Amino acid sequence: MSQKTLAEDSRGGIRQRGEAGPRRWWILAVIAIAQLMVVLDATIVNIALPSAQTDLGFSDGSRQWIVTAYALAFASLLLLGGRIADLFGRKPAFLVGVVGFAAASALGGAANGFTMLVVARALQGAFGALLAPAALSLLNTTFTDARERARAFSVYGAIAGAGGAVGLLLGGVLTDALDWRWTLYVNVAIAVVAFAGGWVLLGNHRDGANAKLDVPGTILVAGGLFSLVYGFSNAESHDWDSPLTWGFLIAGALLLAVFAWWQTRAAHPLLPLRILLDRDRAASFVAVLITGAGMFGVFLFLTYYLQLNLGFSPTKTGVAFLPMVGALMVTAQAGTTILVPRLGPKAVIPLGFAIATAGMAWLTGIGLGAHYAGAVLPQLIVIGVGLGLVMPPAMQLATGGVEAEDAGVASATVNAMQQVGGSIGTALLNTLAASAATDYLAGRDAASKAVRAQATIESYTTAFWWSAVFFGVGTVIAFLLYRRGVPAQDTGAAPVVHM
Repeated sequence: MSQKTLAEDSRGGIRQRGEAGPRRWWILAVIAIAQLMVVLDATIVNIALPSAQTDLGFSDGSRQWIVTAYALAFASLLLLGGRIADLFGRKPAFLVGVVGFAAASALGGAANGFTMLVVARALQGAFGALLAPAALSLLNTTFTDARERARAFSVYGAIAGAGGAVGLLLGGVLTDALDWRWTLYVNVAIAVVAFAGGWVLLGNHRDGANAKLDVPGTILVAGGLFSLVYGFSNAESHDWDSPLTWGFLIAGALLLAVFAWWQTRAAHPLLPLRILLDRDRAASFVAVLITGAGMFGVFLFLTYYLQLNLGFSPTKTGVAFLPMVGALMVTAQAGTTILVPRLGPKAVIPLGFAIATAGMAWLTGIGLGAHYAGAVLPQLIVIGVGLGLVMPPAMQLATGGVEAEDAGVASATVNAMQQVGGSIGTALLNTLAASAATDYLAGRDAASKAVRAQATIESYTTAFWWSAVFFGVGTVIAFLLYRRGVPAQDTGAAPVVHM
């Protein structure tokens, strides 16, 4: 027990705190590197898509599958990946996830055609669904001291919130300097570091070893999440009245409803309902979902504006997002280590949503003659400040206080909420933006370059307004759902965690 400290819990039993000494901070570095690899791939390939399309010769209609294949596999398999980590051990789940993700990335980088690239992206999503919950549950069980845990989650949450912007920067640099294939090959280098660190530093813990895999629940939730993400993805390329959209959305809702019912009957439920019934945890899941939906408006449409309207290169576009990343990291540290432990989430997280709402509303002031320094930079900083007060504390509260045998599936639920939120945001904002552009062009000279340029501005600002609405709704929901006061896990005593 040289790497652990023991203390009696309130019932007179024994609790084991996380890793002692500086070892746990090295573990945090390994987890952060692995999580960054997963988060980067949600956006790093996006900037490289035009180059990949030219190289491999696939159509515009097929292009969305490079992104959708990853999202479908990742979202639908997350809960299974989380439960596998609980049942068979977090270290092997982490290491297999890292190796599999790297191998799939290498396969994608070597793709000689569209089909090979799509298969590689789907495999990335599948192994990412194993890696992401294993990483988060390792963080949850390694850091049990309240202050250190808050600091660790500020780092992890900042990566989860800002990784998309970093992906845009790295994707731009690699595409400009080397080739689109390096947006995939770069994962191999990252994975080598993560695997070596995980092999040396991590211990294997099988807190759910006595449980069994809930096969019917796995099939139901995988089918439900797949149908939801697929339905929302189809809304981008089909109308909302297409059976491929509403049919899959209805099927997804029904499958998830049956899954919820089954979890009340299963002997070894995949997602024990006790995880969802805690009020603060449920509020945190909703906060992560709304943040995922709203952030899409920042990353995608602002990328369009910077490149197509302001003439930024891919690399310069990525650099333009860095002030938001910096603001997010600063407030992530302050939110998790200072504000939430003193004021509680009911004060901090709604405040973060409100600040992000103001930043998104302010961003709607962009125009054809606007400049980055005045119309984009201060707004991005405000948005970063707001999101830094939401994402890291919500992730910490969503996984805090769960039994160790449920850490993996609770972590998977957080990742699933972020992924589904991103899919919802993608579909809704794309549809609303396209409608705004069409409405603007009605009755105007659509052949005029100036008119068409202004139509794109209308589409961007519409997306920003609706992102502001998402964050505004998050403000209200967070204020209503979170309990008053400081959560028990943040009062200074570490939660009971079996290491």
